[in-house]
Amino acid sequence: MNLPRVVTVAGSDSGGGAGIQADLKTMLALGVHGMSVVTAVTAQNSLGVQGAWELPVEAVRAQYRSVVDDIGVQAVKTGMLASAGLVEAVAELLGATDVPVVVDPVGVSKHGDPLLAASALDSVRTRLLPVATVATPNLDEVAQLVGVRVESEAGMREAAAAVLAYGPRWALIKGGHLSGDAVDLLTDGAEEHWLRAPRYDNRHTHGTGCTLASAIASQLAKGRTVPEAVTAAKEYVTGAIAAGFALGGGIGPVDHGWALTRSVPAV
Repeated sequence: MNLPRVVTVAGSDSGGGAGIQADLKTMLALGVHGMSVVTAVTAQNSLGVQGAWELPVEAVRAQYRSVVDDIGVQAVKTGMLASAGLVEAVAELLGATDVPVVVDPVGVSKHGDPLLAASALDSVRTRLLPVATVATPNLDEVAQLVGVRVESEAGMREAAAAVLAYGPRWALIKGGHLSGDAVDLLTDGAEEHWLRAPRYDNRHTHGTGCTLASAIASQLAKGRTVPEAVTAAKEYVTGAIAAGFALGGGIGPVDHGWALTRSVPAV
């Protein structure tokens, strides 16, 4: 059986809730073959990030070429890229790979720990976003990247326009930090899709952004359109958030295997 293949280019989360680990769990749950290009190693648990070490550019480039040239790929997802050098190297690799690319512009961890050097922001804007099929910033990342602070749903259009100005084909502005329902805006500047889901009373949401971006990439690898892929990914991550569980002494992860093991709890 020839499964669709997806590469995640991201950092390792030793606690298993986010990063490369979350990406691969998501890909397995959604029926695609996941491959990994590790960009950084973190010492991380439910309480936060205790340390982070980026890999050399040549190690990242070698991993990417190794899997893409031999195994092939139908979609790529990026996460933690840490530095300007890594951002630029990855953008160059993606620009030469003719498949959909989902860019999750990771800036800080769930606990507020920085995962991207301030000096890399311009490289994300000018090198990485232009090669993205879909960019998936949350509201904190929107403020960091384009200077737009969203206080309500009304501000999400402005945020999307500011992100699209840097060149991605689609922007998915994630409104999970707003009150009320969990609402996201997907747009290419011409058409809009407002995606809503109930908000579950569950603090264990570590890995949400990584999981959503990986789910989108997985659906794109199956040949779905961007709106179809994002809609399906939103449904998957909503179930994963609802089933999130306690782990350690802090914020636990979403449950990537929820559809395999349990039903979605009531709101």
